[in-house]
Amino acid sequence: MATSARITRQKISTTISAESLAYLELLIKDGEARNFAEAIDLCIQRLLTYENRERLARDTAAYYENMTEEEAAEERKLEAALVQSAARMNPDE
Repeated sequence: MATSARITRQKISTTISAESLAYLELLIKDGEARNFAEAIDLCIQRLLTYENRERLARDTAAYYENMTEEEAAEERKLEAALVQSAARMNPDE
């Protein structure tokens, strides 16, 4: 499996700040990555996750800001039904 990962990887050459290098080295030291390539991949994955969460938050806010009164009333009905259902649930059962 490691062999196929090497085949699909792209080699790049770049320079980074001392702070970025120190962070990548810390990820390796802490065992979160085995090498610089994995540390960079990890950082990019974390950034993509953060960006996706931010986009979801913006889209959700826009959805609620732009809904009609009828849509808002339907959301309130669904919320009430969910609250009632959750109140009847016992997670220990």
